[in-house]
Formats: sequence, structure tokens, C-alpha cells
Amino acid sequence: MSDAPGDDPHVRLLLGAYVLHALEAGETCRVARHLQGCDDCARDYVEVAEASALLALLSAEDLGE
Repeated sequence: MSDAPGDDPHVRLLLGAYVLHALEAGETCRVARHLQGCDDCARDYVEVAEASALLALLSAEDLGE
């Protein structure tokens, strides 16, 4: 696989795990490298990161538990 961001497959399916720091080091580097060169995936990353931050603000009460 090439190190050039444009040659790397899109990483949308990995963004949730990336935001939560749940990827192995190699995958984390691959996603970070891809995000530097892919505006579409970078926009998706921002949306996932914002959603994750908002979910962290919810309490059990907010979720009806």
C-alpha cells in the first residue's frame, strides 16, 4: 500500500474507532495520513468527532435509564 494519501482507500469506516483512540498504532497512522490528503474524509472525521464529544455530555438520565 502506498503512503500517499490520495492512493490510500477511504477510511470512513475507521473514523469512529479513530476518534475513540481504539485503533492499533499502524491503523491510527494510516487514518491520520489519509485525513491529511482527503477533504471528504476529513469533513466526515469532524462530524464523527463532534458527535462523539456531544455524546460524552449525556448522562444516564438523558438516555432514559
